[in-house]
Amino acid sequence: MNDLDASKRAAREAAAARRIGLDAWAAGIALADHVVRDCPPPAGAVVSGFWPLGPEIDIRPLLLALNGRGHPIALPVTPRRGDPLSFRGWQPGDELIPERFGTMRPTGDILVPDVLLIPLLAFDAAGGRLGYGGGFYDRTLAGLPGRFRMGCAFAAQQVDAVPVGPYDIRLDAVATEQGIIRCGG
Repeated sequence: MNDLDASKRAAREAAAARRIGLDAWAAGIALADHVVRDCPPPAGAVVSGFWPLGPEIDIRPLLLALNGRGHPIALPVTPRRGDPLSFRGWQPGDELIPERFGTMRPTGDILVPDVLLIPLLAFDAAGGRLGYGGGFYDRTLAGLPGRFRMGCAFAAQQVDAVPVGPYDIRLDAVATEQGIIRCGG
């Protein structure tokens, strides 16, 4: 294990601990209000979200709000390790199929997102994102240049600096229960 991997592993453990005991649903409602008011996707944009796992912030209120505003919603399909994610359409009430890692995928048509809502363990103001270590989102984002990349997290998940490597893709913004953070310069 190199120094970057060790730094990321330690940062993941610390970040996961900061989420324990936070109210994911209430925070998700507040996050949805901020996104819809302060950083809504362009009209008609396909928005990819995610079904929350364990103590992740619950973005389902945002997915419902965006669906209600006419946005096609997509959720990721977990591929083999080393491949990018694909996305399938989802609407409220659609069946979700359990996948590995505890993820849930819809059965709708394959969609290509214009806006990606991205889960994370930690983030910084420069747009650094610490994920779960599989590299799925970094590979996916590399193949979707020009798309708007918004992390979704509790405000408590912000850190001074995320350890990043050459293949880590930065975020454009992060939505939390406290507001929208525009990243980078």
